[in-house]
Amino acid sequence: MKIGVIMYQTSQSKGQELVAQRMTRTFRKRGVEAYLITGPYHDGKRIVPSDVLERSVDGYIRDERDPRIPMLRVDGYVSTWPPRRIMFRNFVDTLRNIVNGFRIDVLVANSTLWNGPEETAKFIMWKRTMRELGLDEGQVVFCHMPHYQPPDPYHYEVTERSFRMAWNRLAYPQIFRTANLILVTTPLEERYMVKMGANEDQCYLFPGGLDEELYKDYEKVEFEQFMQKHAVPENMKIISYVGTIEERKNPLAVVRVARELHHMHDVHFVIAGRGSNQERQVRNEARELKNVSYVGEISDEEKVQLIKGSYLNILMSRMEALGLTQIEFMYGGVPVVTSAVGGQRWLVRDKVDGIHVNGPGDVEGAARAIKQIVENQYMRDDMSLNARRRAQEFTLERLAQGLQQKLQAIFST
Repeated sequence: MKIGVIMYQTSQSKGQELVAQRMTRTFRKRGVEAYLITGPYHDGKRIVPSDVLERSVDGYIRDERDPRIPMLRVDGYVSTWPPRRIMFRNFVDTLRNIVNGFRIDVLVANSTLWNGPEETAKFIMWKRTMRELGLDEGQVVFCHMPHYQPPDPYHYEVTERSFRMAWNRLAYPQIFRTANLILVTTPLEERYMVKMGANEDQCYLFPGGLDEELYKDYEKVEFEQFMQKHAVPENMKIISYVGTIEERKNPLAVVRVARELHHMHDVHFVIAGRGSNQERQVRNEARELKNVSYVGEISDEEKVQLIKGSYLNILMSRMEALGLTQIEFMYGGVPVVTSAVGGQRWLVRDKVDGIHVNGPGDVEGAARAIKQIVENQYMRDDMSLNARRRAQEFTLERLAQGLQQKLQAIFST
């Protein structure tokens, strides 16, 4: 079995991109030949010039920067509409060259609202039609991993919402008709897929996945190193937010939760993440509070340090397909206070692994939840144990093993 995982860019911190990168690396650790097929961008910045890809006879170049993840970079561009998306150029022909050149027999196309899944579906249909006509004997299994976000009017202006609805109505029928498997991150996402036309037996639960290598690489680091570097006060119960500093993730609400708890002198909030469209507000409001440290973007090593030193993790997100960061904190035995939107409601069990509050605007509820756990060490200890056990269900090694068996069953039929 040889696998090509398709994602529009690579990233140091974004969830969907990390899933694709980690999936590729984990399959290779399991002895499966796997490649990441991706665009010329990393975290929104072009790292492969267009002329380099234009000179490529086959439409791609090999990127050897990370020896653990062989990457095949194809040409692409940032679209003006839909916003914030990267599209591939001439992908069907390039994909044919990649599949034939590397003898790939499984393709996993990630995400929605870009042309990768649509072009992959076209390629698969072309490949199958050639087989019907006796022109090609190779079988290619097609998996689509949507990381689906519903076009909720609360989250999107009407123009973008209508475009998302149009994409769903146009693209999903051809994807469902062509895909062997739809890799859903939660049962909630499965219900969305079935409602839009997928068959239940097409859907396969693949909840993102925890990369245990992160902990093995930095198992000896300690939180004291983080405290010293970022001037975090000692002897505090640390409430951590780690994620992009953007409106969707809603870290500003975390700052306002901290304001509600300014009188609790043994509690301190740490907000870490890559700057985006809410950074200025978060930085300005955090500056006014003594119980908040805004530390900006952190490395993987620092993230492990912070997990080791955290009493609770908090996420007040407006929209969340799953929550990879929450799995990482839970694996470290850190309970989660969450807005419980999207996949968070399924991932974090209320009053078991953490506490659900009443949505992203429930600042007072989040403050009460933190106060309740801080004042009850036995509750925190129980939640810590439960969170650690829950996260063990989502290790990439376990998920990749199950998916590999499922793919082998498809080939044997």
